[in-house]
Amino acid sequence: MAQPINPLITEQLDALLHGETNLTANLANASALLMQTIPAINWAGFYQYQPATDDLILGPFQGNVACVHIENHHGVCGTALATQATQRIADVHEFAGHIACDSASNAEIVVPLTLADGTKLGVMDIDSPEKDRFSAADQAVLEEFARVLLAHVDKA
Repeated sequence: MAQPINPLITEQLDALLHGETNLTANLANASALLMQTIPAINWAGFYQYQPATDDLILGPFQGNVACVHIENHHGVCGTALATQATQRIADVHEFAGHIACDSASNAEIVVPLTLADGTKLGVMDIDSPEKDRFSAADQAVLEEFARVLLAHVDKA
């Protein structure tokens, strides 16, 4: 199993985003921070919720080219959006309905991004070429990372 995700990543994110509330800029920097600091991953980024079509569209990311549209309830990302619960998948090939954007990915964790008022922003998606890459402790760190990120979103 890969090295655990360092919980200090949330403090790094808070400092990196200090004073900035632009969603695109913050998602771009957050994806770069994830990719630079988490060992054994091959993709880190965001899918943004589109209320008009009730689906996700590709947002800022680091890694190989990716799927552009993901339907609500489909794949790991669409399941996280629909259930509003983190999806930590040890082996994506065993996940019914997995969408294979990158055949090198074997494990995935997806954290829903929802404001306190219930507004869905999308999901944070991280892939790894290693099966069973993400632990329960990693999940807790990434959920805190998402809370810090959401605190820097302009709600106006």
